[in-house]
Amino acid sequence: MGHLGTDPPTLILCPLSAYWPLPAAGVSGSMVFCLENEMPHRLLGSTTVHFHASEVQQLLHNKFVVILGDSIQRAVYKDLVLLLQKDTLLTASQLKAKGELSFEQDQLVAGGQLGELHNGTQYREVRQFCSGSGHHLVRFYFLTRVYSEYLEDVLEELSYGPAPDLVIINSCLWDLSRYGRCSMESYRENLERVFVRMDQVLPDSCLLVWNLAMPLGERVTGGFLLPELQPLAVSLRQDVVEGNFYSATLAGNHCFDVLDLHFHFRHAVHHRHRDGVHWDQHAHRHLSHLLLTHVADAWGVELPKHDRLPGCGPGMNSVPGPLPPSVSGPVSHGQHQGPVVHRGKPRCVLNNPYYVPRIRGPCRHRLRHSDRLIHTYKQDRRGHAHSGTWPW
Repeated sequence: MGHLGTDPPTLILCPLSAYWPLPAAGVSGSMVFCLENEMPHRLLGSTTVHFHASEVQQLLHNKFVVILGDSIQRAVYKDLVLLLQKDTLLTASQLKAKGELSFEQDQLVAGGQLGELHNGTQYREVRQFCSGSGHHLVRFYFLTRVYSEYLEDVLEELSYGPAPDLVIINSCLWDLSRYGRCSMESYRENLERVFVRMDQVLPDSCLLVWNLAMPLGERVTGGFLLPELQPLAVSLRQDVVEGNFYSATLAGNHCFDVLDLHFHFRHAVHHRHRDGVHWDQHAHRHLSHLLLTHVADAWGVELPKHDRLPGCGPGMNSVPGPLPPSVSGPVSHGQHQGPVVHRGKPRCVLNNPYYVPRIRGPCRHRLRHSDRLIHTYKQDRRGHAHSGTWPW
C-alpha cells in the first residue's frame, strides 16, 4: 500500500510544552519529535476508521495477539475479543469483572479465580481466546510492573510458543504508585529494560504497540491505589504525563510504535468512570478502533471505506462527545499538532511509507547500550508464567 502523500514527513524539534498539556516535572528544556507537515488535529470521529466484526476478523486472520498490562489493558483485550465475534459493546458488568473463569468464549488460564483475587502487586491473571475457526488467537497477561521477574517468565513463555504477530502493552499506574518513593526513576529504568528485552525476544515481523496511559481524573479511587496511598493521587495525574513522555521517547528510540491514548481521550472525560481511572464501553470501543486503525496502517492494509456510524448505542462502534475541537488554518511550531505516533514495523526500513527519520541513526545498527540494565533472571530454572495448560 503506497504512501498517500508525495513527500515523507519532516522531523522537527518542538519544546516539551508544545507536546504535553502539563509540564513534565524534573524535565526542563527537553525536546520531542513533531511532524512538520502533519495535518491539524480534527475530530476523532472523522479520523478514525470504524471496524465491523467481519473486518476485524480479516485484519487479524491467522494472527497471534498478545496484550499485556493492567485493568485498562484487560478491557482492551475484552473489547477486542468481543469485536472479533460480534458488533456489540461490552456491558458494565463485563468491564468491571476481574479474573472470571470465562468471558465471551475465552478461558482463564492462570490466576484470577483460579488463585486469589486481591489488589496486591503479586496478582496474576492470564486469559486466552481462540476462535472457533482457529484463525484468531488473543492472549492477555496482567502486569503490575512494566519489567519484573514475572515479565521475564512471560517472555520466556512467548519464546517457546508461537511467535506473536502483534504485542500491545502498557504499564504505568501501578509502577508509579506501588513501588516506593523512587518509583519514577525505577519506572524509567524498567522501561529501558523492557524495550531492550522485547527487541531481543520478539521477531522483526512482530508489531509492538506501546499504549500511553490514559488521562486520570482529578480524584483517583481505583482499586490499585490502596487507602494508605491516597495522598499520592494528588500528584499521580502529573506523574502519568511525565511517565508517558519517557515511555514514548524510549519506545521511539527502540523503533516501537506508540499510540497516544492520553491525547485521544483528553476531552472524553464524560466516558471516564467515577473512580478517575477506568472508562466506559463506548470509550473502549473507540480505543479499539484507534488501535485497529493504527495496526492496519502499520501493516499496509487498506482500511474499510464504509460510512461512519452516527450516534452511539448498543451495536454502535463510536464514542460520543465531547471530543477535541477542530483546528483550522496553519499550525505554528509552538502549538500541539496532534498525538505522537511512531511507526515501528517494518522497523526502520527506508522505503517503508511510514518511515520517520531519527536523529540517532538506523535502529538496525543501534548499540545495545542498555544491556547492563538487564538483570539475569534465568540462572534459576523456574516454571512458566502460569501453571495451567494452554487451550489450543
